[in-house]
Amino acid sequence: MSKRDSFLHKYVRSFVLLPLLCLYVEQVTATSLDHLKLFMRNTQALTADFAQTVYDKNFKLIQQSKGTLQFLRPGKFRWHYEQPYEQMIVGDGVRLWIYDKDLNQVTVKKLDQALGASPAAFLAGDGEIEKNFVISDDGKRGNSEWVLAVPKGQDSTFEKLLIGFNTDGLEQMELYDRFGHMTRIQFTHLKYNPHLSSETFVFNPPEGADVIGD
Repeated sequence: MSKRDSFLHKYVRSFVLLPLLCLYVEQVTATSLDHLKLFMRNTQALTADFAQTVYDKNFKLIQQSKGTLQFLRPGKFRWHYEQPYEQMIVGDGVRLWIYDKDLNQVTVKKLDQALGASPAAFLAGDGEIEKNFVISDDGKRGNSEWVLAVPKGQDSTFEKLLIGFNTDGLEQMELYDRFGHMTRIQFTHLKYNPHLSSETFVFNPPEGADVIGD
């Protein structure tokens, strides 16, 4: 091989490898805000299982529950708590429905008033999260990159929300309320952008249930 051919061979190989190397560097150096932007831009629908644990201000475990989550942007979601007590929280795009099976009671509110700066609004809202939250990078813990979201309004029920991302995407959320409690929600079996019908988010109160609210 001549010197000229050798040079061309090395140049072509470098030209092919350079984009791949740049992509690798971009993935390795991605911050939590990069993960958040990617999630908000590319995720219009999602299904997942979740496990929720609640701790008091001394980090003592006070409650455990689990269930399933579905959301379809904007404003449609279904949180189904299956254990230890069955409860359904449904946003149909107009109203928020909260159904407690043991009490056979349904609470209904206007969705825009109920969501505000809530975790449901963060996940299933219109994607313009900076309207309701101050967003910042909270660094890395373990294998997760964390985003800190602080509600702008004073009427929020919690002080801050932390969202953890790993290389596969959304991993967990931590909510800190004004009483020092921390709620951790860990997501598993996530499916991004599955086909979800709007009918999935229609809630009809069970016959005989007490309906309270708007």
